[in-house]
Amino acid sequence: MTDKQQILHQLIVMSRALGDPAKDYVILSEGNTSARVDEEAFFVKASGTKLESIKESGFVEVRFEHVLALLEKEHLSDEQIRAGLEAAKVNPDGPLCPSVETILHARALSSGAAKFVGHTHPTVVNAILCSQQAEEAFAGRLFPDEIVVCGPAPVVVPYTDPGLPLARAAWAGVERHADLYGQWPKVILLQNHGLIVFGQSAQEVVDTTAMAVKTARVLLGTYTLGGPHFLSARQVDRLRTRPDEEYRRRVLGMSKV
Repeated sequence: MTDKQQILHQLIVMSRALGDPAKDYVILSEGNTSARVDEEAFFVKASGTKLESIKESGFVEVRFEHVLALLEKEHLSDEQIRAGLEAAKVNPDGPLCPSVETILHARALSSGAAKFVGHTHPTVVNAILCSQQAEEAFAGRLFPDEIVVCGPAPVVVPYTDPGLPLARAAWAGVERHADLYGQWPKVILLQNHGLIVFGQSAQEVVDTTAMAVKTARVLLGTYTLGGPHFLSARQVDRLRTRPDEEYRRRVLGMSKV
């Protein structure tokens, strides 16, 4: 099996895990996933395909250069964006279209922020993201494993039209996080939309998504007893830099936070 085939195999396994109906992360054709192939191209889920049963044919290979060029243009219509994504396909005769979120995937994968990306819409996460207290609810960290797996803080993005506007808004948040913490974020929360996870491996995306969903469940539970009791910034920094937690992170196969 070539490196390219291995990457695609890992992407399929990751995508099916995220699409497992028992996990309630997505339904129907919700969500999208991607993986970096090399410096020139990446795989991304095609629009309309289902994560739970996706096969090799459900992904489109696209070129970074063509996708990232869309970010340099100020005003593009929906039709122009779709045409640009079609032009980015390595196989121009392929019948499937890349997901509308391909632009954000391209930015993450080309920058080194991730080698695999998983975008899902977990019901419990969206229950918070669609609430009036979404920003307040995700303003702090609640427990040590959340920090070990998901990082010191998520990037929270106000609702933005999917596609090019969302790619720009989300990446601005990613860069602010990198400047503040000296590292890439692992979790992006999109208000009224869903969850994005960056990983250096397919398994890291699966595990981080699971922890982010657990965090949402815990968070909702805290509101039955007066609301969340966030750890202090000092406690969060201590937990993310403890040698024993760093060791456990390596054992878990997690990238450094």
